[in-house]
Amino acid sequence: MSPPFLPLLTLLLLSVLQLPSSTPAPTPTPTPTFPLSTSSRWIVDSSGRRVKLACANWAAHLEPAAAEGLGRQPLGAVSERVTSMGFNCVRLTWPLYLLTNASLASLTLRASLARLGLLESLAGVRVNNPDLLDLTLVKVFQAVVSNLASNNLMVILDNQITRPGWCCSKYDDNGFFGDEYFDPDEWLEGLTMMATMFKNSPNVVGMSLRNELRGPKQNVSLWYRYMQKGAEAVHFANPTLLIILSGLDYDKDLSFLHFKQVELSFTGKIVFELHWYGFSDGGDWQNGNPNDVCRMVLDTQMWKAVFLLDKGWPLFLSEFGVDQSGTNIADNHFLSCFISVAAELDFDWALWALQGSYYIREGQLAYDETYGVLSWDWCKARSTDFLQKIAALQSPFQGPGLSNNSAYNLIFHPLTGLCLMVQSPSKPLELGLCGESKAWNYTSEHKVVLKGTGYCLQAEDVGENAMLGSSCSESNSKWDMVSASKMHLSTKLPNNGSTVCLDINSDGTVVTNLCKCLSQDGTCSPESQWFKIITSTRDLGGQGSNIEFRFPRGQLTQFRLATVSKEENSLPKVGGKL
Repeated sequence: MSPPFLPLLTLLLLSVLQLPSSTPAPTPTPTPTFPLSTSSRWIVDSSGRRVKLACANWAAHLEPAAAEGLGRQPLGAVSERVTSMGFNCVRLTWPLYLLTNASLASLTLRASLARLGLLESLAGVRVNNPDLLDLTLVKVFQAVVSNLASNNLMVILDNQITRPGWCCSKYDDNGFFGDEYFDPDEWLEGLTMMATMFKNSPNVVGMSLRNELRGPKQNVSLWYRYMQKGAEAVHFANPTLLIILSGLDYDKDLSFLHFKQVELSFTGKIVFELHWYGFSDGGDWQNGNPNDVCRMVLDTQMWKAVFLLDKGWPLFLSEFGVDQSGTNIADNHFLSCFISVAAELDFDWALWALQGSYYIREGQLAYDETYGVLSWDWCKARSTDFLQKIAALQSPFQGPGLSNNSAYNLIFHPLTGLCLMVQSPSKPLELGLCGESKAWNYTSEHKVVLKGTGYCLQAEDVGENAMLGSSCSESNSKWDMVSASKMHLSTKLPNNGSTVCLDINSDGTVVTNLCKCLSQDGTCSPESQWFKIITSTRDLGGQGSNIEFRFPRGQLTQFRLATVSKEENSLPKVGGKL
């Protein structure tokens, strides 16, 4: 495949990426001590410190039954790339037949690729991973896990499907207990074999029992019967593992747990998982007002799954993702909403997907995965802008053992993944890395106060920089969260009473402008004015993302906003709708 055309903006981004960092690299999150367990809604290590799973999904469940990309790059290079992009974990998928079907399990990687006619991929493995070529598929899987461990990456083993292939369809006979390719006894046998295989691999921290239960046979009664059996089988075989339980309807629905919880012989190991994509969450991200859609979708997710956090259960967003080309308007709106929720709730997550391409997917060779964080050739990140947006989510904001700090607020900007920064009271406020932010307090009087000082956030005029001031009783110091999304921070100007909202200037400074896109209108994008007030206890000025940025402060924001401006200017207008 010929390399895609790089627009001028992308070339500028790449050139800026080569500049030396103007600030020290963030301190990496401490390495957890294994095994992991749960404490109320948190996943913690053996010392009781919160461990946040920030994972990438790496598919190994399609027809070749091997981790994707082994014909593109050396295994070690892929693992190192995962680490360099700030992830601390891989959700590694596998088909049940890898262990329970002798004819598949006995194949070498060479034979598996050859039987599918994947000669180009076979040649690529010969060049990039020759030591794997004549190993059985099970040994290749073990080698991948071992290599991830050597790069300090945790692994979640996810039973994606039974018969290798692309997942998922409602009618693929792979979706629920009793389907043609989903025999419960065989499934329990396979789970036990997989849990036993990695009993002495401490970096294998958990197992997802089954991906995206679905289909006409799905029902709550059988869910309880077999998911509880699966959990007991895995725990008996390997009691160190977290056991991750998926819901119904493609893992979009855990609402039945409002009424009855699982009953197991052990505690401290259960995590529930949820999948959340913009194309299947019921929201009209293409044509609806993003504030209204974000609120509606979040209310739905609260009922279906997020309520578990309040009930003291960890929730793992084990799949979310977007088209990383940046040209899908619906996905762009969804992503800003998702990032705001992920920052506020601080849940564990796994991005779909790591792989930039597949050996074969749905009959197409070298299928380009536009949701992949890696490029088609696996050589680089597909979108550095996307990585920067999620970077703040890669470290925990709160949880047991992070620090001795009392709770404070960060003012988070989901569109950029940055936070409100203060250099000095006399200088304009700007956006910067959340790990370098100051602590704020959003008070019961709706003041945004710089913690430990007498200064508060104030508006001056339309189009003017937001500033810090010490006279905090004025109307321009009271900030209300307006719009359905509760992400427009709005105040009234002292001179004429006009209502303005926090916004971002093209140079990354924070200004106030007339509030936009508050409701109804679906033809505009409000995200530059979206700010989420989140709670944190982590240390500031040192514990940021695991990824090292190479942008000087002002240029970091400027180039992100150039991308946003380009998107807004390119919105097609058809009958007043996108």
